[in-house]
Amino acid sequence: MKIKTIEAIAVRLPMKKPVQMAGETVAQAENVFVRVESDAGAVGWGEAAAAPTMTGETIAGMMAAIELMRPKLFGRAAYDFAGAAAAMDAQLYGNSGAKAAIDMALHDLVGRASERPVYALFGAKQRNRMPVLAVIGSEDAAADLREAQARWNAGYRAFKIKVGLGSPEADAVRTMMLCQALKGQALEGQALEGQALEGQAQGGARCLVSADANQGFSVDGALTFVRGIGDCGLDFFEQPVSAHDLDGMSRIAAATKVPIGADEGIHSLDDIARHHERKAARGVSLKAIKLGGLSGLFATSRLCEQLGMQVNISCKTGETSLASAAAVHLAAVAPALAWGLTVTSSGLAEDVTAAPLRVDAGHVEVPERPGLGIDVDEHRLRRRQQEFKRVA
Repeated sequence: MKIKTIEAIAVRLPMKKPVQMAGETVAQAENVFVRVESDAGAVGWGEAAAAPTMTGETIAGMMAAIELMRPKLFGRAAYDFAGAAAAMDAQLYGNSGAKAAIDMALHDLVGRASERPVYALFGAKQRNRMPVLAVIGSEDAAADLREAQARWNAGYRAFKIKVGLGSPEADAVRTMMLCQALKGQALEGQALEGQALEGQAQGGARCLVSADANQGFSVDGALTFVRGIGDCGLDFFEQPVSAHDLDGMSRIAAATKVPIGADEGIHSLDDIARHHERKAARGVSLKAIKLGGLSGLFATSRLCEQLGMQVNISCKTGETSLASAAAVHLAAVAPALAWGLTVTSSGLAEDVTAAPLRVDAGHVEVPERPGLGIDVDEHRLRRRQQEFKRVA
């Protein structure tokens, strides 16, 4: 089965409400979809979000990158994922999001053609049902508490608090309030639907609470934040400072008992090794768009297991059920998933499938259908493509 056609489709999708984070507010998603067809007529789909502050890629850049790489992939065996990755790397440096969309589409294609779910292309499934992190973030502590309570009541048991939005002191107070409220709920023994998280929080609380600064603090600001939250029970603190500031990450990690996680700073196996060697992070957030695709994500999850580092698998804000399903498949086979799973399709006002990935009581089940298990509605997708072209 050989690659016959590769088509890139740029879209703009509306969000239910803007997602606020340090340095960026996502009011609508700008994503590129890749449709790959084999000479036998099988079709696979991939997706990558534009992420200028994370991968350096815009919609226009990804479209150009895919156009440049396409000729080197035609006629290649669809199942030769490593060969496709090598061909793309030889043609173009970086551009990990564009490469991830193609890699994802090839895995979906091969899964569908062989009637296997994508997770089965990587190995034995480690888990069937996983808790999804609920993202909470504004500068209004009272509103965040109300949202956290509503998410708890809906069955969520994993949470990510967006910080770096206000002053470190105000963010610390808001984080401490939210963390104590959520951990208190867990410790009071309220009913927990589904299986507990791997890597239980200290004290037996069946609830994971993290904070994510998205590089929004200075080193001094991050130190103020960790001093301010004290021993509130926060399970990890993600990317407090610039992705390139390993010295700063190490200083913060040495100053607190809260495990520090790296996200924007992780783009390769070498990045993980450097963070581990420098004691700059005790865990990482893995995204397909940062690692060039699903194969890269799986390889980094295995390295983390070898190094004793915790793992969160995540989508970029605004990715649809397609990319979200891909994250679920990889989370199912990752050696460990102590820091949970973040899927973002539920934040979209409109998805690209008539049957979106379902989050039930704060948990998601691994799709068992062939490929990614998501049927892209091409009419819906291309309608958004036309809208993007008109606006652009």
